[in-house]
Order: sequence, then structure tokens, then C-alpha cells
Amino acid sequence: MDPLLPYLDPEMYGKNLLKGANFASAGIGILNDTGFQFVNIIRMPHQLMFFEEYQKRVAAIIGREKTKKLVNEALVMVTCGGNDFVNNYYLVRNSLRSVEYKLPAFVRLLTNEYQNILMRLYTLGARKVLVTATGPLGCAPSVIALRSRKGECVTELQRAARLFNPQVTAMIGSLNKRLGSDVFISAQAHHIFYDFITKPKAFGFEVTNKACCGQGPYNGMGLCNALSHLCPDRAKYVYWDGYHPTERANRLIVKELFNGTKYMKPMNLSTLMSIDSNKA
Repeated sequence: MDPLLPYLDPEMYGKNLLKGANFASAGIGILNDTGFQFVNIIRMPHQLMFFEEYQKRVAAIIGREKTKKLVNEALVMVTCGGNDFVNNYYLVRNSLRSVEYKLPAFVRLLTNEYQNILMRLYTLGARKVLVTATGPLGCAPSVIALRSRKGECVTELQRAARLFNPQVTAMIGSLNKRLGSDVFISAQAHHIFYDFITKPKAFGFEVTNKACCGQGPYNGMGLCNALSHLCPDRAKYVYWDGYHPTERANRLIVKELFNGTKYMKPMNLSTLMSIDSNKA
């Protein structure tokens, strides 16, 4: 299966529209002020607007009823929250948000705003939505490079992740109960990813706190480019760059999304697909 094209890709027309689309934009968050330091990012309200526009374009090809069915049956994945901490609340000492909110109150704000985003997706027709929150924020090489003394995970950002992720899972459970259907599936990415870091040998990893590609301490500084130091064997690393997992780590995460039971609530994707096939 080919990767989905970005929605704004010049090739996104005709049959390509019917395959689905990627509306994501790097650097954005749940809050609109997250990522203010980046240029030309597409914030969540605009992504949702594009999702609505996408359906109108599809309807022009196959009609409104078939479009509604297509969207209802599509798998939608939403990943949000990490940037709201790393590129907002903890971006600088005494950031505006950290002065305005103590961490527990900020987490509640994010959870409430995330709920609004999910309900907007529901209003726009999404009925199978895989939702993740954050990974182990304090263990990212970029965070370790800036805030850690000896290469250990940074306690404060780990605390933020541990507060936020359970609240998102609980919020999803409440939404499903209110809607009377398991529309939203919670993938507890923090726990999946943190297992790689705390039990690396069980997953075949050797390096957990350094990026495979980057610069500076723990290879956690800057972008992965021609000037970067590249590790000899990326399969041994949990992190590819300062924030993102390697391909091998991603494959293990996807395996958990499809087959896991411990960190997938209320079901994994294989179970969801099985239910769908039984309805067909």
C-alpha cells in the first residue's frame, strides 16, 4: 500500500483523492499558539477545514452518499500534544503558558481542547479514530541534550507526559460512552515507546538516549542533514533524530497498534478490522 499523499500535494486529485490524504503539519499542537516560532505551519483548525474541503472534492467525484460512507469507514489517525509541551510550555524558562498555568491545569486545558478537536472530527463524519497523545517526552535526545546532566530522561517532561496521557485515555473513554459507540481508540504511545527505553534488550535495541542522526550532545541537536553524524547501525537505535523513532521502532509501534492488548483501549486495530469484516 502506497503512503497517503499530503492533502496539498499537486498530485492530490482524481483517484488519488479516493485513497485518503495526510493533513498533518510538523510543529503544530493542540493549541493554536504552539509552534509560533515556525513559519508556514498548518494549525489544527486549518487541517480540519481541509478535511471538510477534501470531502467536498471527493463528493464531486463519487457523490455525497458514497463520500459519507467512505469517510465513515475510513481509519483516521490523530497524534497531538507533544509539541504543546516541548515547543510551548517548556520552550523557554517562564514561558507565557507556564506562567499562566501550573502543569496540572495546563494538562486539563490540553485535554479539553483535544476533546474539542476529536468531536469536530466526529461532526465531520469520522467514525474510526485512532488517537495518541505523547511519547516519553523527557527521553527524547533533543530534550536530554538540553536539560539532562548524565543522559537520563528529564523528570519534569516525563511528569508532563505521565499526567497528560492518562487523562487523554480517560477522556476518550468518556467520549465513547457519551456517543454510545467505540468511535475513538486510544493508543498509549508513551507506554509503548517507554518500554523500548527501559527494556531495550527485549526489543533488540542497544542505544536509547542518543539519536542515530544529528549533532552535538547525544546527537540531539539540529536537524538530520549532510553535516550530521550518522550512526553505523540504525536498527540498534530507538531514536532516528532528536525526537522521532527509527524505522525499526516505528514498525514495533505499528505491531502494537494492530495486535497489542495492554496499551490499546478499548481494542486494537486488528479487532476493529475484524468487527468491520463481520459487518460486511
